[in-house]
Amino acid sequence: MRLKKLRKERGISQLKLAMDLNMNQNSISRYENEVRQADYATLIKFADYFGVSIDYLLERTDNEKMNG
Repeated sequence: MRLKKLRKERGISQLKLAMDLNMNQNSISRYENEVRQADYATLIKFADYFGVSIDYLLERTDNEKMNG
């Protein structure tokens, strides 16, 4: 998952991301290190937050743009 890459490119800390999305910083770390897989609702939160498609977030495409 490109979560860590997106977060770092935008200069956002794990804590800020967690606070913005009403999540726990440990969860963000686990998703970034692939210790835990995000559920569908969480993937939507991340994609919406960064303005990218879920496919881009999951490295299924190199096109960041969301369809629609």
